[in-house]
Formats: sequence, C-alpha cells, structure tokens
Amino acid sequence: MNLMEVEILSPDKIITKQKIKSIKLPGKLSSFTVLYNHAPIISILEKGTIVLTLNDNTKKVIEVNGGIVEVKKNKISVLLT
Repeated sequence: MNLMEVEILSPDKIITKQKIKSIKLPGKLSSFTVLYNHAPIISILEKGTIVLTLNDNTKKVIEVNGGIVEVKKNKISVLLT
C-alpha cells in the first residue's frame, strides 16, 4: 500500500506525525486533497478542517485557524498558526 508521511505542527507542539492514505486541506482559494505521488506544492491554509484518511480508511479531523503546507516526495508538512 502506498502511504504518505504527514507531520502537523503548531507553534508549541506536534499535533500528529503518522502515515496516511490522503489528506484534505482548507486551501486559501478552496479545499484540496493530496494523494500519493502528488506534485510538490506549497500553499497557504485558511481556517477550516484538515481531514486525514488513515491506512484502515478511518478519518481523523483536525480544526485549524490557518497555516502553510508543503508537499514534497510523499511527505506533507503542515505548520499551523
């Protein structure tokens, strides 16, 4: 199974660091989903919901107030504000 590594950080702690199938993010213009082998991207995040799809197809929901995301070589780094 093709999984990606995600790390979501707030200014004071690590929110989560795990392997996932996909992630839906609240982008500045609209929400978008990142899947395995996504092209490299850096984007601003708005207030909204991040939805992680885990290996067993369960969902993990994280409410955010904004931040930035970088996707590169199946590693997703989210820095929250």
